[in-house]
Amino acid sequence: MKQEFVHLHVHSEYSLLDGACRLNELTAAVAAQGQSAVALTDHGNLYGAVAFWRSAKANGIKPIIGCEVYVAQRSRHSKQGKNDMGGHHLVLLVENEVGYYNLMQLVSLGNTEGFYSKPRVDMELLGRYHEGLIALSACLSGYIPSMILEGQYEKAKTYALQMQDLFGKQSFYLELQDHGLADDKRVCAALRRISAETSIPMVVTNDVHYINKKDAHLQKMLMCIQTNSTYTDPDAPVLPTNEFYLKTPEDMSALFPGDKEALLETVRIAERCQFDFTFGKVYLPTFPPHAGETHEQTLKRETETGFVSKVRAGKITFSSAHSEEQYRTRMNYELSVISKMGYTEYFLIVQDFVRYAKTHGIPVGPGRGSGASSLVAYCLSITDVDPLQYDLLFERFLNPERITLPDFDIDLCYERRDQIIDYVKRKYGEDHVAQIITFGTLQAKAAIRDVGRAMGVSYAETDRVANLIPALGVSIREAMAIPAFKAMHESADYIADMIDTAMALEGMPRHISVHAAGVVITEKPVSDYVPKAMSGDAVVAAYDMNTVADLGLVKFDFLGLRYLTVLDHAEKFVQEEDPMFQLERVPFDDPDTYALLKRGDTDGVFQLESAGIRNVLRHLKPDRLGDIIACIALYRPGPMDSIDTFIARKSGAEKTEYLAHQLKPIL
Repeated sequence: MKQEFVHLHVHSEYSLLDGACRLNELTAAVAAQGQSAVALTDHGNLYGAVAFWRSAKANGIKPIIGCEVYVAQRSRHSKQGKNDMGGHHLVLLVENEVGYYNLMQLVSLGNTEGFYSKPRVDMELLGRYHEGLIALSACLSGYIPSMILEGQYEKAKTYALQMQDLFGKQSFYLELQDHGLADDKRVCAALRRISAETSIPMVVTNDVHYINKKDAHLQKMLMCIQTNSTYTDPDAPVLPTNEFYLKTPEDMSALFPGDKEALLETVRIAERCQFDFTFGKVYLPTFPPHAGETHEQTLKRETETGFVSKVRAGKITFSSAHSEEQYRTRMNYELSVISKMGYTEYFLIVQDFVRYAKTHGIPVGPGRGSGASSLVAYCLSITDVDPLQYDLLFERFLNPERITLPDFDIDLCYERRDQIIDYVKRKYGEDHVAQIITFGTLQAKAAIRDVGRAMGVSYAETDRVANLIPALGVSIREAMAIPAFKAMHESADYIADMIDTAMALEGMPRHISVHAAGVVITEKPVSDYVPKAMSGDAVVAAYDMNTVADLGLVKFDFLGLRYLTVLDHAEKFVQEEDPMFQLERVPFDDPDTYALLKRGDTDGVFQLESAGIRNVLRHLKPDRLGDIIACIALYRPGPMDSIDTFIARKSGAEKTEYLAHQLKPIL
């Protein structure tokens, strides 16, 4: 059957607290309707673009990347009063790779330069970054429909011609919509007239905000949560009808019986849009080379210097188990792997900002995660852990047989973390450094409280329902197995409605914030690789951590940890009485410390402070550093089941047996 219509104006859950289409459900629904393609045009952002692309591909649907941008009434730099807030809507669709690049620039600059209530672009930016994009005149909030509704037909027509001149004769379309509103009919009549007088082509769309007609109340609820209004408030800024759903091609043909060409134009546009994301390529940032040296020579020299320094300081000592030859063999092996895998500059970049921190009195953690397995990292003072002393395998960090990006977990004093990020921005350029976005979602308890408030349910009653969900991580659906919660659900229709609505919205993105650790550094400006957004005053890469990595950007972890700050303050307090005291000289075999650990007296001790792990410590009775290492490694899903066996074997209550004697030195 020949395709007769494609949706080109669709808002997902990433039109935060406005769109109610979950991406996977959206693409599955498009496939079920027999459509071959669909566009995603979230408001002012590209947050969901990659996830949408993947979901569409998985469902055999062609994904069209787009965005409904806000165009400032004057300049994007004008930010004075109500008239400059928001802006007129304009739908932009990516036709090719150039178009995706330009859309990233528009979205990035709209957020970083034009944000005023909404992320805004302007005509100057559209003039600069229009190539490879197809533009649609948008909904009733577009400039052309707005002028028509104000009785300014000639202004609307002049603007339409201006946009056609800008985007090209086959790249600007007048957008016909009908959601059962009198204004829609008036606008459509004027758009048909403009098209007849100017030959600007028309296209039919539905302004999709939810998948099924029955889901209209969910989108209305999201809008009430966003605007802090109630569901029953007649002045709540919600969509006026229940027609903003994913209509079938048959529905759209019935709505626009005289606009067959405009319906078919959606299919032609979809055929023109040819853009796919590329994964698997790595874009490493560039480190300024040392005069007269290659990066490999610099890394080797810095490693050798650090090695000699640590030997002289007694931090590396040789023995029959770990001779100098073994150290040098391991060091040279690591350097060869680092060079072969192309990560030389990565090590130099990390060494540089860690060195800056340490030379400016900013506390840095000793090393956490697989990065502590690297002798080169130890020699560069990126970590303070000698991996040979603890028999740590370098291959856990970098393995030439398994291509993965290196990932140092750098812990920093939380009070001065921003100072390190500012240093990196000065060194590589503001445009080349960005923190990474993360999405706050409607979690179970918060979803119930948000929905209860929007429904006008009293705070006390809403709170009583929310508090029946026992803990973070327990979903509303899972909580239905709890008798008290189930009884509450059955106690009254409005309570059931509140819980059911919250369950339907649970997990949707609610707001953006900054990832606790992730920072990207790029060779070209960040917006050449991924779009940017603003979270408060922070510039963020506007794809989540995993997506940024999948697109080839290297993530550096700058984790601000309170415990490092506490330790730093404690060290300074002790030094007021004993100026010679240094934390790094505290021995790892201090009996008083182990007595404290055996009692589980570890409030405020990083990774050892939860009630569960304190209980393990009381039974394990650690008496050496290896016991603490084992405790932290065991206390996680999976190995947690072996804790009792481990404790029994450590205490001698249970015999340790090996499947083969060759395993004994390993295990």
